[in-house]
Amino acid sequence: MVLKLIVATQLALEPTLGPVLAPNPAPVAPPGMDAMANTFLGWGKWLLLVAGVVGFFICAGMMIVGRRNRSQTAVDGAAGVPWVLAGLALASLAAGLAGVALS
Repeated sequence: MVLKLIVATQLALEPTLGPVLAPNPAPVAPPGMDAMANTFLGWGKWLLLVAGVVGFFICAGMMIVGRRNRSQTAVDGAAGVPWVLAGLALASLAAGLAGVALS
């Protein structure tokens, strides 16, 4: 009797499956937007590359300047290197992460 009650309760609480959904379609660019999107993404990659190089130059300069009698400046420069690397890593993974989020 108890087993029948448990099974009946589970069946009553089970959500309905609903309609069968169509497969997730691949992303398609609107007509005429391919070239513009590729140009925009290319500019973004180039700007991130320049920002990464400048970030490393700033960190290296702080470490060089802070070597003598300004050790906190050298420490701040060394602490900035992982942040520059993390930013560049996130930028390089951006397309993959966005693809996973949308799938």
